[in-house]
Amino acid sequence: MQFNEKLQDLRKQKGLTQDQLAEMLFVSRTAVSKWESGRGTPNIESLKAIAKLFSVSIDELLSGEQLLCLAEEDNKQKQKHFRDVVFGLLDISVLLFLFLPLFAYKTDEVIRDVSLLNVTTTAPWLKIAYFAVVIITVLFGVLTLSLQNYNGAFWVKNKSIISLIISAIGALLFIISLQPYAAVFLFVFLIIKVMILNVSRV
Repeated sequence: MQFNEKLQDLRKQKGLTQDQLAEMLFVSRTAVSKWESGRGTPNIESLKAIAKLFSVSIDELLSGEQLLCLAEEDNKQKQKHFRDVVFGLLDISVLLFLFLPLFAYKTDEVIRDVSLLNVTTTAPWLKIAYFAVVIITVLFGVLTLSLQNYNGAFWVKNKSIISLIISAIGALLFIISLQPYAAVFLFVFLIIKVMILNVSRV
């Protein structure tokens, strides 16, 4: 007997509707409907809750092979969640450019370090480019954190690459405009992101 059939039997034996079961498991009715129709499988946490609710073991609900597949999928989801959190926080922390003295400008033969908000001698178009990089990076970081559970194909496939491209463009802009501190800051973030991506693909 497959998991979906076992779940239906257990629910009916207990006299529960799909809505009631969903409420008891703190999931949507759609999730329960998918599980019972065989179009989806609960994650490890939901599986534990189901086993506890019906007083059965997880082994009784799933075969060993199914359990291994589920554990592997759960591990992938946790890695994706970790990657999204790190990428999002790194991107949002670029907001510090507005306040930290990472930008240099020359006055009376003296080089001073100031925050982006206090840069005054840079050409207006370049200052706009600096602000654009910071704003776009921060907004993308907010999107990455807020859309962690969004499963749109384009977003899931490309969000990490877009984050890398934004960081690379920012680092390149600061290198070309001779802002080494800001460039190093973004370059380090870029390296951290690449390392996390490589680890998650192993």
